[in-house]
Amino acid sequence: MSLDATDRRILTVLQKQGRISNAELSERVNLSASACHRRVQRLEEDGYIKDYVALLDSRRLGCPTTVFVEITLSGQADEVLEAFEREVKKIPDVLECHLMAGSADYLLKVVAEDTEDFARIHRSKLARLPGVQGMQSSFALRTVFKTTALPI
Repeated sequence: MSLDATDRRILTVLQKQGRISNAELSERVNLSASACHRRVQRLEEDGYIKDYVALLDSRRLGCPTTVFVEITLSGQADEVLEAFEREVKKIPDVLECHLMAGSADYLLKVVAEDTEDFARIHRSKLARLPGVQGMQSSFALRTVFKTTALPI
């Protein structure tokens, strides 16, 4: 299925206001409520809309420190990559993990209470991941902007 302009308007609104009512959404995209509801259902069924979530404030929840960690593994064999990926998914402090091209094998986004908490996460969790040969950590000083909205 390809997206038309109305589908794109629906997705644009929903990714910024996921709790908007169908009535309000239909007004914003200039559709009847029933047609809007059908389109949203189709976008969900076709996988354009993966899920609905609440975005939480990490500062208010006691995790204001964001650290980007570059991981270098001891090898590139499938078994090494699969073992690393399986175990890194189990660490709740790791919000994102990306397989990279370039100097690092993986890039992780980690949240922590402070530098001491990150040192604990580093020592007790990250350093014990299978296949890890080296790590380079960079602390975010300030988040200039952050979004989950994709360009549509």
